[in-house]
Amino acid sequence: MRVLEHCLKNDGGYLSQACSSAEMLSTLYLKTLRLGPSVAPAVPLPFPGVPGTRGVSYVNGAGYNGPVGPGLDRFFLSPAHYALALYAVLIETGRMSPEGLEQFNKDGSSVEMIGGEHSPGFEAMGGALAQTLSQAAGLAWARGKTGDEGRVFVFLSDGEFQEGQTWEAIQAMVFHGIGNLIAYVDVNGQQCDGPMEEVMGIEPLDARIRAFGATAVTVDGHDPAALDEASRDKGPAAPHFVLCRTDPCRGVELLERRRPKLHYLRFTSPAEKAGYEAFFRERG
Repeated sequence: MRVLEHCLKNDGGYLSQACSSAEMLSTLYLKTLRLGPSVAPAVPLPFPGVPGTRGVSYVNGAGYNGPVGPGLDRFFLSPAHYALALYAVLIETGRMSPEGLEQFNKDGSSVEMIGGEHSPGFEAMGGALAQTLSQAAGLAWARGKTGDEGRVFVFLSDGEFQEGQTWEAIQAMVFHGIGNLIAYVDVNGQQCDGPMEEVMGIEPLDARIRAFGATAVTVDGHDPAALDEASRDKGPAAPHFVLCRTDPCRGVELLERRRPKLHYLRFTSPAEKAGYEAFFRERG
């Protein structure tokens, strides 16, 4: 509902991603992840500028996930266009102030529409798509080498399995025995150009992941108990993938009218927007 309200105020936004990932992100932050309290400003600071020789005091957004320390988990959100859903979760869990969302996508703000490494809740920039898993794998490998029992969690979208780098990362993690990385995948069957199965199919996804030597389980992505339990159903020395089957229209049934294109909600007429406003008033 917070994301829908934002979309109404701004004449659009990534709503279907919030519909499919709400339970996943909420479960991770409220139950599964071992995180300390936020160590970042409740209202995000402006974009500090890029690192360089001029001495810019650069920070990333990882502080909203708590301090970095032995035994604590690290969280990476790979599909950066899910940023709005992540900001909403940070607000709902008390890690970011609601006022922070007023800075969304404004000049000089760190609260970007497509999250960067300086954005709240982000620790790394995933590039165009699918690069975060490789970065997180390197961190997980290093933590294992030092004996740190903290885990590394990565949130992925199913569209990232259309990218070769994802499969290279899995292959490398299996080869190096990286067993302290757990990936949650939003398998909502959608990508920017339409249904996954029509653009480039990836199924059977669980069998393909297992063929690379990783472990994979499939769960209902809207079932918090199943989502939490799935993080424990893994082998000791291989990356683990939790494939979360989700509905990109969950909770906002009006989106069904937009199939098969659900990637971004931009109102096509005043009448359509009025329909969403009425829906929000009834459910909000």
